[in-house]
Amino acid sequence: MERIHITDVAPRDGLQNQQVQVSTAAKLELIRLLAAAGVQSVEATSFVSPKAVPQMADAGELVAQLNEALPELRSSVLVPNLKGLERAHAAGAREIAVVLSATETMNRKNINMGLHEATEVSARTLAEARRLGMRTRAYVAVAFDCPFEGETPLAEVVRLASRMREEGAGEIVIADTIGSASPGQVKERLGALREVVPVGQLAVHFHDTRGMGVANAWAALEAGVRRFDASVGGIGGCPFAPGAAGNVATEDLVLMAERSGFSTGISIDGLLDAVSFAEAQLQRALGGRAITWLRRQREKRRMAPVARTA
Repeated sequence: MERIHITDVAPRDGLQNQQVQVSTAAKLELIRLLAAAGVQSVEATSFVSPKAVPQMADAGELVAQLNEALPELRSSVLVPNLKGLERAHAAGAREIAVVLSATETMNRKNINMGLHEATEVSARTLAEARRLGMRTRAYVAVAFDCPFEGETPLAEVVRLASRMREEGAGEIVIADTIGSASPGQVKERLGALREVVPVGQLAVHFHDTRGMGVANAWAALEAGVRRFDASVGGIGGCPFAPGAAGNVATEDLVLMAERSGFSTGISIDGLLDAVSFAEAQLQRALGGRAITWLRRQREKRRMAPVARTA
């Protein structure tokens, strides 16, 4: 059975815009529950300005505790620049990710830089991370549509993905930041991207704003991609897409993959435990498209009579 690899981004992308402040201990417990469910890779936090993103103010503390509690877990952290990289390295981070938006306006709105400057900052950050012996990921954000400029030119997405590969990014993550992609677009764009980036280095990051997150993941699978970001419970959203439903839910992705003949190594029951814990922390209902059905199935299994042997 062919394996797909899932990075759960709930601790970083999921939590970063939540209004409820989550404690370091609770973040660590959420990651522990994900690991217990079989998740082998998480995006744990980000080393951005604590003033800009208060939810991530404990990044250094969380990384130190995570390394001690779950040393075998693959955990990455987002860094916006060399200063963030320096903080991440000092905290003991072993893998970093940079985020490069594929349009001029999105970069200016998000990080107050133009596209050219943002590209060069990402390149320098990747080079320094490699020098420090760290693993690297590079996101190409708004890779389908930009909330300010409309459809993102495919040629620009291909150019930036190729540049990030040239700069040494071990994984190139194609991100549908505002959740506007459709399966046909996914197939077209990944087909073009495979010409410049080996498919084994490509990953996808879908949001479920228009309810097509899992369909887009299937299109990516058909295009040969085997690396996916997802967020348990669908936690997340985008500040530039009001009302966005959040990231594609890990439990939905695992259900689709497992029922389609792929292996994930992840227990849906374990993910449901993580969803319940996150609900308690964020004080609201969470879960992907299949959450009601999954919980009913779990309850049926719990209520089923135990077979007795003679």
